[in-house]
Amino acid sequence: MSGIPHDHYEPKTNGEKWLNSRLPIVGLLYDTLMIPTPKNLNWMWIWGIVLTFCLALQIVTGIVLVMHYTPHVDLAFASVEHIMRNVNGGYMLRYLHMNGASLFFVAVYIHIFRGLFYGSYKAPREVTWIIGMLIYLMMMGTAFMGYVLPWGQMSFWGATVITGLFGAIPFVGEAIQTWLLGGPAVDNATLNRFFSLHYLLPFIIAGLVIVHIWAFHTTGNNNPTGVEVRRTSKAEAEKDTLPFWPYFVIKDLFALAVILVVFWAIVGFMPNYLGHPDNYIEANPLVTPAHIVPEWYFLPFYAILRAFTSEVWVVQFASFITGGIIDAKFFGVLAMFGAILAMALAPWLDTSTVRSGKYRPMFKWWFYLLVIDFFALMWLGAMPAEEPYATFSLIASAYWFAYFFVILPILGVIEKPDAQPETIEEDFNAHYGKADADATPAE
Repeated sequence: MSGIPHDHYEPKTNGEKWLNSRLPIVGLLYDTLMIPTPKNLNWMWIWGIVLTFCLALQIVTGIVLVMHYTPHVDLAFASVEHIMRNVNGGYMLRYLHMNGASLFFVAVYIHIFRGLFYGSYKAPREVTWIIGMLIYLMMMGTAFMGYVLPWGQMSFWGATVITGLFGAIPFVGEAIQTWLLGGPAVDNATLNRFFSLHYLLPFIIAGLVIVHIWAFHTTGNNNPTGVEVRRTSKAEAEKDTLPFWPYFVIKDLFALAVILVVFWAIVGFMPNYLGHPDNYIEANPLVTPAHIVPEWYFLPFYAILRAFTSEVWVVQFASFITGGIIDAKFFGVLAMFGAILAMALAPWLDTSTVRSGKYRPMFKWWFYLLVIDFFALMWLGAMPAEEPYATFSLIASAYWFAYFFVILPILGVIEKPDAQPETIEEDFNAHYGKADADATPAE
């Protein structure tokens, strides 16, 4: 577990000793719950439990929904209607699953941006960050495949557009696209493939989540100051930390309860608010929707995908130097995945020796602009691919890449950071006051 000095599990009874010598599961759980956690964690550190809840919710509701779903192009849409109308509690299970995906992405985006602001990707937590990015990519793939399963108009045409992107890859694109689709076009084989992968990937995500938790338990949690817990002795470490149980477990559960009040209100009163009306029409290959858009959580990267048209000089330049191998469509695909890769490379692109953005005055403004840029891209992704939205999308996309590949490296060189606290204890006392060591609990 963590390299922070702390008490480890010691079996007391003969039964505990017998089990611990054969399967030390109790010791593992004890060390997980009692892990020393920086005591100055703020409310931005509650999203881990929300993400864990969302994953469990999606798996449980998904397993039950699968019992009533039929992955066939002639029956899929009707089977979803059957779930909504005839299965006991089926409508609630589906609404929980649908809106659970949205809560999942709300939580993961806040989790990622919190990590970007507080420098949670910096040494020694680079592997933790990369695993998190892999989880995010798998979430996107799982969500996309799940969106296809209801077999509505937006499901069908969304699958047609997105799988068509792989056909843009030079030399091997057509073969990859055919392999994904199971044939020359989106059809029954495609639905079966997506259904199978949509059911499988959440369990792989669950495995990666366990590795993710293991990774940050090994290095210890980051905190708002970015200052590491003192590890010279157990006494020093205890001044910077508190056990995860009960302090942070109760805090996380309280936050989860508040978030679930909002979530249940949405599920109960406006469950279809985030859905697209066209997806309540059965898929028809002969009728193309007027405006094809993905789910809201894909919109920022969908905007980046569409921003790089053949009129953009960087696309023309890339096409010229590659002899036409990289055309506008392929460049858009590279840009979309490159935008995610940029986040994954943050540990190596950020040259600052200061971890937390709290103490980086110039960084703060550029970061806040990145957050605004993300929401702008989300809005632009939902707009038609026409002016002025096309130009705005290009500007917003350019800033996204500039932030990671230009601004972050330069800021580390030119920025003068503010003074940081020497220890976590110092920061905690500055916010909450120093506890009186001689004070005794009230009777």
